[in-house]
Amino acid sequence: MSSPLRFGVLGAARIAAVALAGPAATTGDRLVAVAARDRGRAGAFAAEHGVERVHDTYDDVLADPEVEVVYVPLANGLHGRWTRAAIEAGKHVLVEKPFASNGAEAREVADAARAAGVVVVEAFHHLHHPVTRRLVDLLPELGELRRIETVFRMPAPPDDDPRWSLDLAGGAVMDLGCYALHLQRGLAAAEPVVVAATGTERSPGVDAAMTADLAFASGVTGRASCDMAADSWTITARVVGTRGEATALNVVLPHQDDRIVVTVDGEERTEHLGTRSTYTYQLEALRAHLRDGAAFPLDLDDAIAQAELVDAVYAAAGFPPRPRTEPVTAS
Repeated sequence: MSSPLRFGVLGAARIAAVALAGPAATTGDRLVAVAARDRGRAGAFAAEHGVERVHDTYDDVLADPEVEVVYVPLANGLHGRWTRAAIEAGKHVLVEKPFASNGAEAREVADAARAAGVVVVEAFHHLHHPVTRRLVDLLPELGELRRIETVFRMPAPPDDDPRWSLDLAGGAVMDLGCYALHLQRGLAAAEPVVVAATGTERSPGVDAAMTADLAFASGVTGRASCDMAADSWTITARVVGTRGEATALNVVLPHQDDRIVVTVDGEERTEHLGTRSTYTYQLEALRAHLRDGAAFPLDLDDAIAQAELVDAVYAAAGFPPRPRTEPVTAS
């Protein structure tokens, strides 16, 4: 078995426990260091999740010689800035989606990663799970692909949540719609054109909900919808072909529901693909990539294309692109 990855964590965000600390306890990868704006929070995170040491600042994590991969789970608007800082420190990076605040920043980050020769990947964790892989594998059985529908809805975060902050690159598309759009691109295996988009504004420039209609050169049409102020959770992906259709009932959190309902030539069946965490699959895939040179389903070109599609959706709906954020202090 390959040697464990050695992670440094920037921030003690809730997602860090779910997306990295929990899976690392399963895979045996090491959490070498953590820092947060509040050292007390970093200390509590380290104590709970077995992080080997606590640093005072993010920069101290980046300077730690034992850290080889930096995990960036910060507010959206800080992803680009701290990913670039990690690249400059010579570290590989696993950055939570979205990769950057906008397409221009994504290009800058990607250029820096290429120049430094480090691996930087966006944490679209669902791609590594059998549910997503099976949805792709089912496409030939469904006949010629005609339509893709992706729906992501969740109850509203608190009013002071950074996901509602324009300055921190917040909004429904950035938090939820990015998944819906990425699935459209992956299932069609092509880049779409935004035909139209409509959004609901929560505060100036910040979308609470968005629906984007997409068109692919093949003739496939798509609709990607997201709502960050819904009554309940919905996370579905539906593909429709000339012979039938398939729907993944929770394509991003299949540990909650791993079903794909398939109908072909009028016959319906339900497939179960397993409730093991998407994040565990992601961590294993990253280790295989870094240690053994195994293929990874995402690259820098994908991150740029994704960010530019998000920009295009916002433009079509009359929203501004998300601004980049440059913090005053390093921690």
